[in-house]
Amino acid sequence: MINGGCLRLVLLIVFILNLIYGKGIMKELSQSFRKSNPDEVDLDYLIYFPEIYENSTKTFPLVLFLHGAGERGKNLEDIKIHGIPRKVNEGSTFPFICIAPQCPEEGYWDRPEYVTSLINLLKEVEQKHRIDSDRIYGTGLSMGGLGTLAMAIREPELFAAIIPICGGADMEEIDRLETLPIWLFHGDRDDVIPLDNSIEIYQALRSKNKDILLTVYADVYHDSWSQTYDNDNIFKWLLKYKK
Repeated sequence: MINGGCLRLVLLIVFILNLIYGKGIMKELSQSFRKSNPDEVDLDYLIYFPEIYENSTKTFPLVLFLHGAGERGKNLEDIKIHGIPRKVNEGSTFPFICIAPQCPEEGYWDRPEYVTSLINLLKEVEQKHRIDSDRIYGTGLSMGGLGTLAMAIREPELFAAIIPICGGADMEEIDRLETLPIWLFHGDRDDVIPLDNSIEIYQALRSKNKDILLTVYADVYHDSWSQTYDNDNIFKWLLKYKK
């Protein structure tokens, strides 16, 4: 077992090696989106920048991460429990800018006023920072998977590709996603949001959408996001697409 002193030494060595080899860390800022009309809501969010952002003039991809219902509230630290914010908090780095908004306690990402706010938040961030407008992506888990799909259905040209995890969608308008690259993930024993949600989306689109994938995890309940976000291949898949 590693004692406290040894652990601190290991972490220091890792930090120094990151500096030497340029891996660095991602810069985190807390920001706010303020509604401009009654059809929107206020949202606080975290934004992460690659270390090279400040010393570069190039544009960067943008990834929107939407958390699940359990992380709603007023404490942005709660967003770091899962997904991309968790990985960044643990030291992972990514070649894209990431924004992670927090849903208010009584809100839900796929409600119309939240979908409108999230879309306008993305557009506001795109205007404020050096974003590659052809490389904007969305991903989310559970309630966040629902929200990601709702945003994409509302504005099919918004994203270059999406990864909804254990989510679902309004099937009446699902054909609006017939050209959007989508990788769905779900656990076969999910007892919160049924697997049938993702299967139905996949079956409705697979004959029209050549870039739709469905991964079903065997013997996995609702948490199908941990192993998904721990798989670096999902980010390689996401970033290969452009509008």
